[in-house]
Amino acid sequence: MKQSKLLKRDLFGEVRAMSSDEGDMIVRDTNSASPWVRWLARALMRREARILALLDHLHGIPTLFDVNRTCLCRQFMAGAPMQEAKPAHPAYFKEAASLLRKLHRLGVAHNDLAKEPNFLVTVEGHPVFLDFQLAVSSRRRSPLFRLLAYDDIRHLLKHKRTYCQQALTGREQRILANPSLLAKIWMQTFKPVYLFVTRRVLGWSDREGAVNRGQVD
Repeated sequence: MKQSKLLKRDLFGEVRAMSSDEGDMIVRDTNSASPWVRWLARALMRREARILALLDHLHGIPTLFDVNRTCLCRQFMAGAPMQEAKPAHPAYFKEAASLLRKLHRLGVAHNDLAKEPNFLVTVEGHPVFLDFQLAVSSRRRSPLFRLLAYDDIRHLLKHKRTYCQQALTGREQRILANPSLLAKIWMQTFKPVYLFVTRRVLGWSDREGAVNRGQVD
């Protein structure tokens, strides 16, 4: 018998935690997405499915169970989002940096690590990366990919500065002090528009959906 708990509902559909005799899972369902963005919701879902397939069996990344035209089903990971767990031990960020290097070696840039809800702290204290809808893959590690990968690193270090500042190395502090050209252009041009649309028009925030991204009661 399956049990379902709604975790998030927005213009792009619903995210539900499903519990059954076979185990626990997270389901992204685009059937309830607003008609005018349903095509985008499904495009982002397909992108996430492709990336999860590329990262299959990588520890710290949810396993993709199934995907069809309207729904994506992936592994449930027990833990709490970063802003709730507030990881203060250097070991968490060292392991997260190692996981990020593995992603980049496989040709994947997460591209959305600025958001704390996209980091999970497992019950054992290990890092998990969530939400790969905006991720980018590049077999040839193009110049754009390298910029996105660098920004992945800076976003991780920003979180380390927030929760474990005393463990920042001199090299990490230099990276934090030197945003990429892409990041500078984003901050000066597109980010104000993005914030206006997402927060004022759509009512989103970077921490929306944080409470239950990985948890099932």
